Amino acid sequence: MKKQTGWIITRSFIVIVAIAVLIWAVSAIFKLTYPFWLAALFAWMLKPLSTFLHHKAKFPKGIAALTALLIGLSIFGGIITGLTFLIIDGVQRFADKAPSWMEQTFLNIQQFFNQTVLPVWQDIIGVADNLSEGEGFTFNDGISEIGAQIGTALGQFAQRIADGLTQVVMNVPTFLVAFLFILLSIYFIGKDWERIIEWFHKYIPRGVNEKIYAFKNAMWGRVFGYIRAQLILMFITGIIVFVGLSILQIESKIMLAVIVGIAEVLPYLGTGTILLPWAVYLLVTGHIGLSISLAVLYSITMVVRQTIEPKVLSSSMNLNPIAVLVSLFAGLQLFGAVGLLLGPVLLVLIVIFIDIGVFKDLKQFIMYGFKED
Repeated sequence: MKKQTGWIITRSFIVIVAIAVLIWAVSAIFKLTYPFWLAALFAWMLKPLSTFLHHKAKFPKGIAALTALLIGLSIFGGIITGLTFLIIDGVQRFADKAPSWMEQTFLNIQQFFNQTVLPVWQDIIGVADNLSEGEGFTFNDGISEIGAQIGTALGQFAQRIADGLTQVVMNVPTFLVAFLFILLSIYFIGKDWERIIEWFHKYIPRGVNEKIYAFKNAMWGRVFGYIRAQLILMFITGIIVFVGLSILQIESKIMLAVIVGIAEVLPYLGTGTILLPWAVYLLVTGHIGLSISLAVLYSITMVVRQTIEPKVLSSSMNLNPIAVLVSLFAGLQLFGAVGLLLGPVLLVLIVIFIDIGVFKDLKQFIMYGFKED
């Protein structure tokens, strides 16, 4: 019994070390070869179209893969173009109205300074004049220190922005090279897909191949379920924003509702990336009622999303609502705002591993070791 327990502990240690090494190795390899993995993913997504063109339209394999790639790029480019036109239209509208907005903003800031800040400052100066010499020096030093800290903070903030922009510019050539490799890899992987699959079947053990096939089928359904859930949440958010903007009688409400709905895909903030800056601007420019209304609209969208998100994700991806809630909270705690996306993804991976029997096989190995068929 003691010997069996010792073997169980040893095999448990082996499994833990193997998983840690596997995670490290996959991470290191992915950093070096990520264009090819992304290309394999896109080639897999374009494979049904390429197969249709090859078998039904009688295209040669190379032409079918190239045509599927061009069609995929056209669809992707069309989406990007549509979003670009929406952004350009919004920027043009902003550019037309920005001068009057800025003028009104500075007038409100000046009025606020004259009516609120200046009287307070005069009171402070009056207090400073009534202080003793030593107290006055201390008071002035404190004010100087606060000003110095604010100046330092602003300088650091500006430096971080400059460093970030520099990093973005430096990464542009790398991105273009990676994008070129992805395009070329999509073509070659799509053209030789059957040969690559045959190689996997030949050199990878049958049991591992069965797990990979089961994982692919389960992942396909879960991925589509996740995309479906996000589209549902974006649609519901867009409808709520459209109704709210209609009640407030805002111009271009359809375009704004679409933009806010698309922004919902951003982790944590979502609609806040549009509605909150807008509400702050209206508050500064003196439109307090409209600013409060937009803040209320943002609160409603957040409450509705947080209420229905677990249910939508659980129904679309066939997951337990409690498990989805736990994954959202755990992801937020571990990874921050991005964790609201990573949490459900990790939950999906764990559920798929359970469904295809990976954890069952690990338990079997830990308890009894390798068993002959």
